[in-house]
Amino acid sequence: MERKRKKNTRLRGSHTHGWGAKKKHRGSGSRGGKGNAGSGKRGDSKKPSFWKDMSYYKKKGFKSLRTPLKSINLKDLNKFKETTIDLGKEGFDKLLGTGSVSQKYNITVSYASASAVKKISDAGGTISGLIQKKKVKQAEAKEE
Repeated sequence: MERKRKKNTRLRGSHTHGWGAKKKHRGSGSRGGKGNAGSGKRGDSKKPSFWKDMSYYKKKGFKSLRTPLKSINLKDLNKFKETTIDLGKEGFDKLLGTGSVSQKYNITVSYASASAVKKISDAGGTISGLIQKKKVKQAEAKEE
């Protein structure tokens, strides 16, 4: 036995089709546009809510793709017990020159500041594994 369809399923003859007031469900006209439309000169009551939400405005600047180097100062080297240190294995990329050196250190690191290299060598230690910086084109042009 088939079930009989209700006569009001297609809502013919109902100009609102079950959405209440005449304005409702007629595109975007009743709400003044789509999205944030209407938030201009006449949207004074809406504007403060846009000021709070900074994602509404265009972002300025750029996001750098470089990962920052993790660095350590000379004054922090005394936390290591041994004098031969591979800073790369310890999780550091660069040695900086703040502080003084009390003993001979043999350090392996990718990058080091000039003051750090000078202080280590003055104390009788060595720094190895440094990556050479690329030469600047202007410096090459001056040499020629």
